[in-house]
Amino acid sequence: MEITAKLKKISLGNWMLIGMILGFIVGLILNFYVKNPFIKDTILVNNLFYLGGTGFIKLMKMLVVPLVFFSIVVGVASISDIKKIGAIGGRAIVIYLITTALAVIVALLIASAIQPGVGLNMAGIAKANVTSNVTVTDTILNMIPDNPFSSLANGDMLAVIIFGVLVGIILATLREETNVVNDFFTQGNRIMMEMTRIVMKFAPIGIFCLMAKTFASLGFEGLIPLAKYIGCVLIGLAVQAFVVYPSLMVLFTRLNPIRFFKKFFSVMFFAFSSSTSNATIPLNLEKLSELGVSREISSFTIPLGATINMDGTAIMQGCAVMFAAQAYGIDLGMTALLTVIFTAVMASIGTAGVPSVGLITLNMVFSSVGLPVDAIGIIMGIDHVLDMFRTAVNVTGDAICTLIVSFKNKAIDLDMFNGKKTPKETWDDITRF
Repeated sequence: MEITAKLKKISLGNWMLIGMILGFIVGLILNFYVKNPFIKDTILVNNLFYLGGTGFIKLMKMLVVPLVFFSIVVGVASISDIKKIGAIGGRAIVIYLITTALAVIVALLIASAIQPGVGLNMAGIAKANVTSNVTVTDTILNMIPDNPFSSLANGDMLAVIIFGVLVGIILATLREETNVVNDFFTQGNRIMMEMTRIVMKFAPIGIFCLMAKTFASLGFEGLIPLAKYIGCVLIGLAVQAFVVYPSLMVLFTRLNPIRFFKKFFSVMFFAFSSSTSNATIPLNLEKLSELGVSREISSFTIPLGATINMDGTAIMQGCAVMFAAQAYGIDLGMTALLTVIFTAVMASIGTAGVPSVGLITLNMVFSSVGLPVDAIGIIMGIDHVLDMFRTAVNVTGDAICTLIVSFKNKAIDLDMFNGKKTPKETWDDITRF
């Protein structure tokens, strides 16, 4: 009973990590010590591991279209408060989308330089279907669905995204007249989130099978690319947090980023340890208040950012795309890279608030450029560790964007930010009048 109780306390992320390690060990044992092709290939690799790994991948693919569609519709429709706040909401959304696009670009550049997927050689494991010779004009036209139901059925993700955004905008505009439809999408989104939780319970088994199958064929050759992928993501997150964000802060506000990070480090550490942006919202609001940011603005932009601003996830997705493309020996053209940037930005809006859901929406990014999703299973095991770093970057991006919006709307106490005034002194100034 005690053992069972202890096993129940292990988190899903840790089970995924355990599945990855065990799959890696079993794969290496099969590669080096099991020479009987009937046992190794016929029974294990091509049947048992193939069934477990491919079955889990198919479960994830089953979720992608409905999860993304409902999430994007609900996410866009929930931004109806922009009408009440005017330029504040619009400015916040634009900055959030810009930082997410920059995050994807940073990831693509770093992964192109480090080339984490080179040497993995997965071309024989699954086939890619990357569309070539497609112009930017054709890509833009293909975003407009001829038949949205056909796009939903065929998994045409760019068309699904555009249709979902349009539906969300209309629901936000006609909220009082479309309560029934709005409730339908809200409840549908909750159903898909719950289904995602159920499917993710099988993730440790799926990861174990995929890792065992891959390393039974590749041996130690697959370990170096995986380590390089981890390095790419961590470098990308560091660049976003300590280069991109401070640069934007200096460019738009002329405020001192060092002072911000000294004050904000405790929030980053809490986000790192909790791996959830939503749980960090109260602490984020408190620290921004101590930095002189108006609660009227932060109380809107921080929850909004926790919903649509997923820069850390976007970096992971950009690195994963390049990792998979290099592993399959595919040279993504400029049009495909632009598609990745656009899709990753849209995926950040449609990312539901459940653990490791970024891996589900990663399917959408892969599908948008025709990459096989098998490579996702290879990186899933270490995602829990990277997720902690991603969350820290996500909440930092929310705070930096809020600072910029507050500065542009003259809703920040600069003396308080620079340490010339305490929160109590600010309260005394308010109550004096």
